[in-house]
Amino acid sequence: MFSTPVFAAAAGAAQQQPGMLDGLIMFLPIILLFWFLVLRPQNKKMKEHREMVNNVRRGDTVVTAGGIVGKVAKVKDDNEIEVDIAENVRIRVVKGTLSDVRTKGEPAKTEEK
Repeated sequence: MFSTPVFAAAAGAAQQQPGMLDGLIMFLPIILLFWFLVLRPQNKKMKEHREMVNNVRRGDTVVTAGGIVGKVAKVKDDNEIEVDIAENVRIRVVKGTLSDVRTKGEPAKTEEK
């Protein structure tokens, strides 16, 4: 009926608080799931896009991020290409802005659902 503060403190000390290692073990599966579902596919897509842009050649049909479709007339240097968008109309485009590259004779890619 009457308990002293010493007994109450001793009863509370028996329970242990979760440590930092327990919290890390709990979040590790969440971090792994995030890696496999978000970061890994994004890195793979970025790598494929980089390879596609680096392999662009004269005669390829390209689509820019702005929606301009044209044929590569000249690869100027590592960063720019010249694109024919109409007869006697040639523009310079930065390679990083290319969203699609189609090789000679390749049909347009269709999105599969």
